[in-house]
Parts: sequence; C-alpha cells; structure tokens
Amino acid sequence: MGFRGEALASMTYVGHVTVTTITKGQLHGYRATYRDGIMEHEPKACAAVKGTQIMIENLFYNMTARRKTLQNSADDYPKIADLICRFAIHHSSVSFSCRKHGAARPDVHSVVTSSRLDAIRSVYGVSVARNLIKIDASDSDSSNSVFSMDGFISNSNYIAKKTIMVLFINDRLVECGALKRAIEIVYTATLPKASKPFIYMSIKLPTEHVDVNIHPTKREVSLLNQEVIIETIQSAIESKLRNSNESRTFHEQTVDPSLSGFMARGKDSPNNPSSSGQKSQKVPVHKMVRTDSQDPAGRLHSYLQVNPASQLQGSSCLTSVRSSIRQRRNPRETADLTSIQELVKDIDSNFHSGLLDIIGHCTYIGMADDVFALLQHSTHLYLANVVNLSKELMYQQVLRRFSHFNAIQLSEPSPLQELLMLALKEEDLDPEVNENEGLKEKIAEMNADLLKQKTEMLEEYFGIYIEPNGNLSRIPVILDQYTPDMDRVPEFVLCLGNDVDWDEEKNCFQTIAAAIGNFYAMHPPLLPNPSGNGLQCYKRRVLSCSPGGGSETAEDEFDHELLLEAENAWAQREWSIQHILFPSMRLFLKPPTSMATNGTFVQVASLEKLYKIFERC
Repeated sequence: MGFRGEALASMTYVGHVTVTTITKGQLHGYRATYRDGIMEHEPKACAAVKGTQIMIENLFYNMTARRKTLQNSADDYPKIADLICRFAIHHSSVSFSCRKHGAARPDVHSVVTSSRLDAIRSVYGVSVARNLIKIDASDSDSSNSVFSMDGFISNSNYIAKKTIMVLFINDRLVECGALKRAIEIVYTATLPKASKPFIYMSIKLPTEHVDVNIHPTKREVSLLNQEVIIETIQSAIESKLRNSNESRTFHEQTVDPSLSGFMARGKDSPNNPSSSGQKSQKVPVHKMVRTDSQDPAGRLHSYLQVNPASQLQGSSCLTSVRSSIRQRRNPRETADLTSIQELVKDIDSNFHSGLLDIIGHCTYIGMADDVFALLQHSTHLYLANVVNLSKELMYQQVLRRFSHFNAIQLSEPSPLQELLMLALKEEDLDPEVNENEGLKEKIAEMNADLLKQKTEMLEEYFGIYIEPNGNLSRIPVILDQYTPDMDRVPEFVLCLGNDVDWDEEKNCFQTIAAAIGNFYAMHPPLLPNPSGNGLQCYKRRVLSCSPGGGSETAEDEFDHELLLEAENAWAQREWSIQHILFPSMRLFLKPPTSMATNGTFVQVASLEKLYKIFERC
C-alpha cells in the first residue's frame, strides 16, 4: 500500500526498536534490536507468536528537547486513536486495539467481521451506525475516468458538530480536500438544517491515475479527471440524501419520573464534573469509586467457586428475567378508589431521597448473612435488610397494581380450614399439647367463613381466588418471574383472617397489602442454611450391627435428599435477591423515611475514613 519503511527506519535513530517475527511453518522466530539506526547484533532465534511484533521504547532518548514535548500526550494520543479508528473500519478483516499506557481498557477495539457496518458500529458506536446509508458509484468510460466507489454516508437523523470523513483510495488512507468540500456543499444544499456529516468511502482506480506527491507526507492526493469523479460522487450522494430526507426517526428514552428530581440535583451538584463551566478534574484516590452498578466484577460470586450442579438458572433465563423486569411497568390506569389514591400518595410524599439514591445507584456485592446483603454506593459500604426491603417493595407494588394482577395458579387447591389449622399449630409453643384443639378448629372455621364471604373483593382487587367450596386456588403475581415461598401460605391465610381490618375501606386495603407484602417478602427459607452451622441439622443417627451379630453402633450420616432440598431453596432465594429484587427495587421502590432509622440500612465502611485510619497507621 505504498509503505516503504521510512518511518520505521527513522524510529531506530530516536528510540530502542525490537522486532520479533515468525512466519507460518517455522519452528521458531527471530528477534532483532536496533539503536542509533544500526542493528545491534545478528537476529537471534526465539519463541514467538505467528506474525510480527514491533516494540519501540525510550522514544527520543537521545533528543532531550523533543522528549520534553512528550511529557503531555494529550495532543498526540487522540490523533493516534483517530488513525487506528479509520484503519479499523476499512480493514474489517483485521482486529485492532489501541490502549493508552496505564489504562485498564482500550479506547479503540475492533473485532474481525465480514460486515463494514458492524466494523463502524464497534468503533464509532451504535448512534453512528444506525444513521448511515450505503452508497456506491462507478464509471467505466475510459475516455473520462475509470473508478469504483462504495461506502456509507450519514442520513438526516445524524447529528454531529464536526465532519468525519474516512477516505481510502486504493486501500491507502488519504485526504482529498476538493472531494470533501464538494460533499459538504451537497449536504448544505440538500439538508439545510443538518449537522456535519459522517462519510466513509473506498475508491478504487488505476494507480497511474493517482498523484501522491502533492504533499510532503503523501497525506493528500490528486486524481486524474478529478472533476468528473467528484461530480459523479456528488450526484450519487445527492440522490441518496433526497430520498432519505422524506422522513426522520426520533429515538425515545423512557425515564423514571421518580428519579427526575435526583437527576436534576445531580446535574447542579458541584461534585458533578460535567456541570457547565467546569472542567473535569481528577478524582482523589480516597474518593474513587471502583465498581459499577451494572458490572458484576465487584460481587462476591466472582471470588467464590460455584458448584455447577447447584446453578438453578442459565444465562438465557437470566436475560429473560432482566428483560421482563425492565419491560414490565406499573399499569397506566390509576385506581378510582380514593383510599388507594391516598395510600399511593402517602408513599410518593414520604420517601427518603438519600435512600432512593442508594437503591438506584448501588452495586450488589453479595449476602453477608441470612438477612443482610452487602451493597456499595459511591465510596460507602452498607448492610441492607433484604427482608424489610422486599416487604416494603411488595407492599408498594400491591397498591400500585391494585386490581391489575396476573395470577399464579396453584397445582392443587388448598382448603382454607386446613391451612388455618396448620398455621395455628405452628404458633403453639408446645405442639404436643392438644388441650385447645377444639378452640383452634373454631377459630379456623370462623376465619375460613370470613374469607369466603370476602371472595369477590379479594379476587377483583388483589387477584386472590377462593373457590365456593373454600379452597384457595390462585394467588397474585407481584413481581414477574418471582414465586413466593409456598411454605408460608398457611401463615398468610391466617394473617388475612386475623390481622385485616374489614370495617374501614382504607385500613382494609392497607392491611391486606401489608399481609401480601409480608407473604411475598424474601424471608430466609424455613429449612436451616446448610452452608453454615445449620449443616449439622441434616445429620441423622443410623444404627448398624457388626457382621458377627455383636453390639450395635451409632453413626451419623447426612440426609442427602433433605440437604439437597435446602441447598436449592437457599440458592433460589439468593438468586432471586440479586436478579429480581434489586433490579425491581431500582425501578419501583420508594423507601420510606423510617428505613433511615430502623436498621434497614447500616453503613459499615467509608473509603474516606479508611484512608484516614491507614494514614495514622
């Protein structure tokens, strides 16, 4: 492509150059080093990766004045990155990567692809790629000009303040000022209100028709029959733009109105580096946030070995869950009942803005114990009570989805009276004493009759269906992809019978919502946690006799069936907390002010304070 090695040869005079190369089929490669324009010694055999690696170190080591200009690379590096971007979209069959020294991630990274549009998307982003039009033009008349052109140009939806023109002629990156000016004239005439365009073009023509010697660095070129070629390209672009200007597409982004106040405050905050009139400043190390709420790298699971057999959900399921959570919004219809409107208004007017910020922008790390989860927000580490948080989230969702519930159908309808009897027996401190058995049956019968009388209201407003014969057959869906712990159904039914104020409308709806919220909250499973000291609970004593018929011996062994059930229950809960509860809280939960003082959130560490402690040490 016209590269003759002058630049590489020049580098050997001002830097330490090492070239390592190996060709296909060779058993080993060779390495040569250069200094002051001379090869230091004969190439040496070495292990190498197929291809050629050129490393240049100590640039301008022998030119003090020139080296001082490299102390601030803010001017040079963007030019390097821009050059790599241009090569990356043209040579889509080659993978390019450009990373500044000391940076964690590359600023330019492209992968091998057969599609030019995919290459542009990976380098310049989706916002550029989705607003491009494919264009081509050619002329085979040997009396005028012989050339072919293909590429992409931006349409009327593209918005930018600076023209980006990537021009390759015979696979060589060049500039052509006359062609660039001609294209800008077309855009100005065709789209008067359009911003500066994005243009990628690859032109092929006979090499003898290109004059590469009009610029000292061969950056600009001149073409034979240049006026004819430019006119042909102009006509093709104008035709494409006129067709694309018939309609415009506007992309809409949905914003949660509950966070609009926080976002407005964040923009005006003096700590926000993007505020108008302020330049971005380097963040002090003791205030640097090293995690991202969307990045799982900071979670405990990345440091733990996961047993594949205990993984309950695949990545496809996880993707569908997240997609469902983001797509599912509260029903647009508001409840006509004044009592529900008042309850929702109480939620909207009594939330804690600081906790709302923590929930909306925290990073989930993992479970600290059975009840508390570890969260990082900014430079602070918190313990959050997931039972309280999930209970409040479910309560608010019940009120906001009032009378708009999907249903979970029970595989076998459960008689209310039997459920109530189970709940009453669980409340007994001494279950073997049967003195109050008749009283319990009477209480269960009264509560079952009460709930059967309220069947119509429970089904219409809360999605709880009780059959005429007194069997519970359906319960509501509060969060998509989440099913409550069915072992707590008896407690839930008893709570509906005993704790609900059926006389006053507002209190009735509030207490029913609270009962549903408590039932759907992510309580620890009833089975002890097998990952801690609870493992001992799954041992059972087994008696065995010696082969000779001698004395019996007692041995402890695990109840593997029960242990597996417990492991699945606890793993399912933790998966639901990470992938359902916290994404849903970011969307829906407005934490009440009481959570700031009742121990739901406990700050356990602060990066600034830790640095002060380390400094004293």
